[in-house]
Amino acid sequence: MDGSRASWVNTTHDWAGDVDTDHLGRIRARSAEFAPGGPAHLVHEVVAYAADEAASRGGGRCVVTLHADGSVSVEDDGRGTDTRVDEHGRVVRKPVMATKDLRFFDLPEAERLPDGHPRRGMSVVAALSEWLIHTNRRLDGAWSRRYTHGVPVTGLEPVEADGTTGTCVRFLPDGPLRSGWSSHAVDPARWSAHWPHLTTRLDDRREGGDRSHR
Repeated sequence: MDGSRASWVNTTHDWAGDVDTDHLGRIRARSAEFAPGGPAHLVHEVVAYAADEAASRGGGRCVVTLHADGSVSVEDDGRGTDTRVDEHGRVVRKPVMATKDLRFFDLPEAERLPDGHPRRGMSVVAALSEWLIHTNRRLDGAWSRRYTHGVPVTGLEPVEADGTTGTCVRFLPDGPLRSGWSSHAVDPARWSAHWPHLTTRLDDRREGGDRSHR
């Protein structure tokens, strides 16, 4: 669907703006509320989007990788984040990182994640990460964009097509959050029970980590 952004229907995010700095600032000011349990909760927030995509397609896969530098990546095999072209010919990707998810944020009845805490959306992950890289592969092209605390610091940078579709979100949680990091809270078995359409694999590449399990 192309044309005027004002005519685009908002389902999960508001297409009208790319960045909501007040929203991101609110999250950062109340990190304990929005990331209970630290980085493990942020992982759940990202995997939930892969689960959404898997449920809509009748099944899907994702790999969660714990990297040696303290960052985490979540890569799925979905269709990729919705990307459109506006009336000026500019490519616009749905602003999932820097604006609120209209389905969950501030809603008391928001769904619960496997850790028992309410789902708020991807902007929580972006706002509480020193950096985040969102790589998006769709049938009509692939792009990558980097964020610092939820604010984009690059444009949509072209990525060479590799014949696949899906998203990869790699992020480095803020230092104070990483101090409470426990990989035991990242449990693919719990994800499978919570998200039956999603097949997950955990790849621990940290020193002494358990390389891979489902």
